[in-house]
Amino acid sequence: MGWAARGVLAAALLSSASTQAETLIMEADVWCPVNCAPDAERPGIFIELATQIFAEAGIQVEYRVTNWARAVQDVRSGRANALVGAGVRDAPDFLFGKQSPGISRNCFYARPGTSWRYTGLDSLAQIRLGVINGYSYGQELDNYISRHQRDQERLQLAAGEQALALNVRKVELGRLDALLENTWIMAMYQDRNGGQGKLLEVGCRVPDVPIYIAFSPVLPASARYRDIFDDGVQRYRQDGRLDALLQRYGIRQPR
Repeated sequence: MGWAARGVLAAALLSSASTQAETLIMEADVWCPVNCAPDAERPGIFIELATQIFAEAGIQVEYRVTNWARAVQDVRSGRANALVGAGVRDAPDFLFGKQSPGISRNCFYARPGTSWRYTGLDSLAQIRLGVINGYSYGQELDNYISRHQRDQERLQLAAGEQALALNVRKVELGRLDALLENTWIMAMYQDRNGGQGKLLEVGCRVPDVPIYIAFSPVLPASARYRDIFDDGVQRYRQDGRLDALLQRYGIRQPR
């Protein structure tokens, strides 16, 4: 076989290998440090974890950012394989593993000097609360949001890739009295954008909620992907790699 023919054969083999490479598509809105900007030096705890675990199985991860409601719909319909940072109540029809890589602790944040404190659902009647459209905050608060989502004197829903920034700005301007957010996400947001006048934590919802990478209910590969990721999380937790990853983002897991 001549050099030209060998070159053509090598190119064909490379092209065939490339078309056969398995790629898993994950989607979410930016929820840093769980998942950050795709082109960031540190793309997020769950993104790094998934990329490493699936690479060990010969699977590439493609991470896309969109708004949360769109991400849920894309994964539900099979346009994407997995939803990043989901609680079971976010998408109960999705495939969840047994191993939760993280915990969501949702707390209320208000302007410095406010006398209001979250002491349970009854205390919410006193304020205008900001939440993010499509997020689950646990059954009790989800029911409250469902009941009052059309009453802007009690509840306002932000959407889009800048939903948290919008809620923060509304609290700062007095258009909301408090917002509800995950403590990991709020700590990083305030570290990047804060300074004088940071919003203060004024109570938290209990109990904490496990968060996962959840897989599409309609794609045949989902059960295999779930099991690969589940086994990987268990290994990384046992050998200390998960804790090391969390610590690189300044996070310590609640025990």
